Amino acid sequence: MRTLRQQPIERPRLKILLVKLSSLGDVVHTMPVVQDIRQALPQAQIDWVVERNFAPLVQRCAGVRRVIACDERRWRKAPFSALTRLEWRNFRAALHSESYDAVIDLQGLTKSALVAWLARLTAQGKRFALANRTEGSAYEVPTRWVADMAIRIDVHVHAVQRGRELCAKALGYPISAIEDYGLMGHPLVKAQARPCVALVHGTSRSDKLWPVDHWIELARRLHEAGCELALPHGSPLEESRSHELADAMPNATVWPRLDLGELTDALAGCVGVIGVDSGLSHIAVALNLPHVQIYNFDTAWRTGPQGHDYQRSVYANPSPSVDQVWQAWQSVSRS
Repeated sequence: MRTLRQQPIERPRLKILLVKLSSLGDVVHTMPVVQDIRQALPQAQIDWVVERNFAPLVQRCAGVRRVIACDERRWRKAPFSALTRLEWRNFRAALHSESYDAVIDLQGLTKSALVAWLARLTAQGKRFALANRTEGSAYEVPTRWVADMAIRIDVHVHAVQRGRELCAKALGYPISAIEDYGLMGHPLVKAQARPCVALVHGTSRSDKLWPVDHWIELARRLHEAGCELALPHGSPLEESRSHELADAMPNATVWPRLDLGELTDALAGCVGVIGVDSGLSHIAVALNLPHVQIYNFDTAWRTGPQGHDYQRSVYANPSPSVDQVWQAWQSVSRS
């Protein structure tokens, strides 16, 4: 008698759409969500809607199948122009090319609620969103109106943990003890006689800047310790400041203007990063690099690195001293 081999049961692949449009630090803080879903639901298909400037970074996040880029910030400046109407139609077509079992608004703003509302659902699909504001984060009520299920999160929560809790409750899995960003940098191969440390001095908020004379003194100590120095930048103002700093620093190189994907690759080739509270510093955390993050405000509990001896935040008011940052760097670089 022939034995019939039982065919494996084909399970439907869960299709999930994440909506996190901006800003850079918030996008980085969302990446562990993707790794949690991959571990709990290995067959899931994960797509992500994000602002176009951040798309090259999200494309380097392991497990993201498709990045749907939007230009919401630019569209707002000329909402009725022919170009905006064309790009909006193309964006909506890309969004409607799939139907999703779960659409998760991780941003909690009106603009992200609109994207979640536009996305197509499967017959049993649902939209999920935050039910409340958490400390230090913006929140707008329309995100709750659009959701089929609004999920309450602890008010006092780290930015990474907020997204992880929202998705775990939405999709019904336990949160892993391991915080994994899944960010894949492709270090640029070049001969270096000395290890390179990136100094992330730029930020969109002037009250987060570290004093110029502090950067120059820190650079002197790093140079004496045998390091090359790199100065990345993300805007014309930051580029100008990079050149001013480089002129006063020993052995410092100003990187050319790079998109976020290229910047990620360049940072991945460094032995470590020292920087203010900014998107590039959060990328350094995601790349698992030795890192010191400088805070002029006592908010590191909410956005700073956590869980590794080789990543530390340093806080003081009005700003940390060079000695404080230097001691922290010596600690993380030896870990």
